[in-house]
Amino acid sequence: MTATPPNSLAVPTTPSHPAHTLLTRAHSPTTALRVFTDKVQHKPLHLQRTTTDQRALRRRIRQHKQRYHLSKQKPQPLSAKEKRSLGIYDLRREDVKYEVYKGLNNLWNGYMLEVLNFTRDGKLVDGWETREVSAAQQGSLLASADYHGAEVEVVRCKDVGKVGFKGVVVRDTKFTFVIVMEGDRVRTVMKRGAVFRYAVTVGEGSDRGVRKVVMEVNGDALEYRPVDRAGRKFKWHPFEV
Repeated sequence: MTATPPNSLAVPTTPSHPAHTLLTRAHSPTTALRVFTDKVQHKPLHLQRTTTDQRALRRRIRQHKQRYHLSKQKPQPLSAKEKRSLGIYDLRREDVKYEVYKGLNNLWNGYMLEVLNFTRDGKLVDGWETREVSAAQQGSLLASADYHGAEVEVVRCKDVGKVGFKGVVVRDTKFTFVIVMEGDRVRTVMKRGAVFRYAVTVGEGSDRGVRKVVMEVNGDALEYRPVDRAGRKFKWHPFEV
């Protein structure tokens, strides 16, 4: 056994790395270790930014404009399915009070006085005591009026079980009237094949007396939504139920 000379180069322990194994195939152990240490093990890793400042600035400006544009857009109207799911038109039992809707009927009475030209600018017109209301003259106005708040009575109907129903209209749909009756009962009446009677009070609070104008309207003429009836021209002709 011979001792290693003190001035001879000792080969350090070789690392177990795939790159060092490949280097040993092409170089001596010493050279392979040096190349591995300088070029692989201790090689500095230079990281570069993936985006420049200008590109990030343009992205932030674009996102800000997009958020501003979305904030200024008008909300889209709800679809019929969304309205049903949210229950917008549902009448909650605790909110159905006949006395509450009687106040709505007072507002509707003032609206009908203007429609029938009994009042102008909130004041009674001259000759309101003797003013006549006929189907030929005011029939088209009655057909195009909005009946939310009207207190109607079913005087004729194909469904005889609904004759005599009387209440305030809380929903005027295309084919039905939803009314709230005394006792806080809610009933739905089909317009087709029914005749509705209602009254308009004229001169309430006047010193010249009070006049009540009673009218009847055929439900067949009202088979439109209120917004559609308002812009529709009606021609008077007799109806038969």
